[in-house]
Amino acid sequence: MSKKTTDLENMANLLKQGATLTEHSCPACASPLFKLKTGELWCAKCQKRVILVREGETTEEATKSITLAGLESTVLAKIQEVEAKIREEKDPAQLEKLSATLAALLENLEKIKRMKH
Repeated sequence: MSKKTTDLENMANLLKQGATLTEHSCPACASPLFKLKTGELWCAKCQKRVILVREGETTEEATKSITLAGLESTVLAKIQEVEAKIREEKDPAQLEKLSATLAALLENLEKIKRMKH
């Protein structure tokens, strides 16, 4: 199978998964960019996330929302892990440690959400 066929299959798969074709093209290969359900821009040909930096915008400003979304996802996964451990734990001392960890994670999640808006 040729590289071009593989690229087209990747693009078709992105569309099947709910991605949308955008008006932007990849700065590296000029292939059309897709917007994933997560809001990220993706190049099907390069198989990489693409971040567009608009005129007058810093790289930090352009990557802030993506960074915070990734961090939020990680914290949510950790909250689920701690919740599962709390459900199984019988030792009061361990429950206290897990509860403190959960409280800290929830506090951090709230901070992340405030930073996103």
